[in-house]
Amino acid sequence: MSDVISEAVVALNEKMGGAGFDGTAKFVIADEGGIIIDADGARASEDDADVTLTASTDTFKAILDGEQNPTAAFMTGKLKVDGDMGLAMKLAGVLS
Repeated sequence: MSDVISEAVVALNEKMGGAGFDGTAKFVIADEGGIIIDADGARASEDDADVTLTASTDTFKAILDGEQNPTAAFMTGKLKVDGDMGLAMKLAGVLS
């Protein structure tokens, strides 16, 4: 597991405050790997999910740091979403 993935898992779990997520979402960070977010929190994984969000390392870090709005990243093509768009919108609320 890469350092980027390890740091992102910690940051996502902190943002979620110990709460799980209603559904299964996967972040794919280009050239780094995947992170699954579900009822148990965030963890490094390549499992399938209801929605998959794909971004570069820089875009993902900017979203986590609050420097990039996830919706704006999607609208400008920096964040790709495949699957349940409603779930992706719920996830954006968790990341804000």
